[in-house]
Amino acid sequence: MKTRGFEKVSAYAEVDFPLPRRQTARSAGYDFTLPKTVTIAPGERMLLPLGVKAYMQPDEYLGIHIRSSMAIKRGLQLLNNVGIVDSDYYNNPDNEGHIMLALRNTTDAPVTLQAGERVCQGIFYKFYTADDDRPVKDDREGGFGSTGK
Repeated sequence: MKTRGFEKVSAYAEVDFPLPRRQTARSAGYDFTLPKTVTIAPGERMLLPLGVKAYMQPDEYLGIHIRSSMAIKRGLQLLNNVGIVDSDYYNNPDNEGHIMLALRNTTDAPVTLQAGERVCQGIFYKFYTADDDRPVKDDREGGFGSTGK
């Protein structure tokens, strides 16, 4: 039985890039690398495909955090501050659970991110629910941003 981890989405199955991994034994985050080179124009907002999906337990989520070097040295901002990947996002019918990174270039120059470059990290978190918790729906109906539809 799988507990938590990462898989390539089918559209990126043949692309050569590593699955997210921790760099040291005490690292909390799993570093994500870009599967393809991209350039973000000054002021541009871009949704970068990371080529992977994450599976986890029903009471967990994956927090996506930009690497400090991307923010400080490259002038890139994670648009939603922290990405939240819910456990039911995995293998959803819209996009197979493909994790995307929403970035904005805050500089006056284009920023090119190379294939294989580490751009963000994911940390698995456990969450708790309130005593009187009653979700509106039982199942996810779509992919990226679908719970707000």
